[in-house]
Amino acid sequence: MTSIPQLACISSDLILHSDEVTVTEDNINALIKAGSVNVEPFWPDLFAKALDNVNTGSLICSVGAGGPAPAAGAAPAEEESGSKERIPGV
Repeated sequence: MTSIPQLACISSDLILHSDEVTVTEDNINALIKAGSVNVEPFWPDLFAKALDNVNTGSLICSVGAGGPAPAAGAAPAEEESGSKERIPGV
């Protein structure tokens, strides 16, 4: 689960990327302060260092591109064989 400080830093990165501003600890802190969010001081530094050599644009575009698509015409999974008791009215 993502915490509020993490979400604040992630949102700051996205805003900075959108405005074509370099992601730095000072810039992240400025946005967090403007949003009146309280975070521990290590979060902005941690995110700035982690995103130092990362192209946020390519990172955003690669989300969901985790693997190949299933083959066209692939057969659906078969149901378990065996008798299942049915509940009337369901």
